[in-house]
Amino acid sequence: MLENLNEEIIRIKGNIRRKQKIEAQLVDYENERSSIKQTISELKRRLKEEQKDVDRLTGLSITNLISTIVGSKYEKLDKEEEEVAVVQLKLEEANKTQQEIDESISSLRGKLSEVKESEKEYEQLLTKKEELIKDGSSVYSNQLYELDEREADLKAYLTELKEAETAGRYVQEALERAIDSLESAKGWGTWDIVGGGMISTAIKHDHIDKASSNIHIAQYRMRNFQKELLDVDESIKIDVDISSLLKFADFFFDDFISDWMVQGRIKDSLDQTLSGFATVKRVMDKLTNQINQQQHDLSQVQVERKKILEQV
Repeated sequence: MLENLNEEIIRIKGNIRRKQKIEAQLVDYENERSSIKQTISELKRRLKEEQKDVDRLTGLSITNLISTIVGSKYEKLDKEEEEVAVVQLKLEEANKTQQEIDESISSLRGKLSEVKESEKEYEQLLTKKEELIKDGSSVYSNQLYELDEREADLKAYLTELKEAETAGRYVQEALERAIDSLESAKGWGTWDIVGGGMISTAIKHDHIDKASSNIHIAQYRMRNFQKELLDVDESIKIDVDISSLLKFADFFFDDFISDWMVQGRIKDSLDQTLSGFATVKRVMDKLTNQINQQQHDLSQVQVERKKILEQV
């Protein structure tokens, strides 16, 4: 009876920690959604203004005609169209981010409904266990009670650490793919500079497109990683501003259209991605050490509990 009750308490205690984590994640996601909505609003305003500039330059006024004759109109038009394309790209990226955040919030709310009564269930189970302990004649009952509580806490925390570790591994995989694409783009870009022609240019941009996709995926996964770390950060002293990593991909989409023609921009993007990967690896190393420590502590508790049961 007591053994079954202990197992149920461990399960419910895990649900309580999960509920607390989900609630913290929801608050963080809501803040992000508010921020991204403001960004989208600003980008829409900028896009409208940039489009006005393009429309103005494509008019057939006397001034535009004169500008065309001297060759300056099309230079200005190219620049304005380029700026429109840049803002449009950023807007598309922001819209994708909001959609992903909305989906995450919806998913978390569903998960929260499954554990919303956890504290109440936990108190009911504790009452039952206290009654059993009072009825028991063993001098070891209180020791077992304390060890059971410790075991439940360790198991729940280990679950959170492993979930964070899994999320971090997904980030690393996406970053590795982005790094491969950027390194390939850099190589073909060098060949392009020394006269590789249209084929090398096309291959370079194909690798850039792949890098863009992988960096977006990495940013999405980085967001999940950051949420998983909300509850474990304080315990393992990560000492890394994980929230800043959510913006690590901004460099990639800033001045995207024009700067990708510059070989140095590819190198800068590669350096930034490598730096992001190194930061994630440092966090992952700390997670691994903490998991090993918690597993060791759990084993000790379980051994001690077994010894007491053998003496009862």
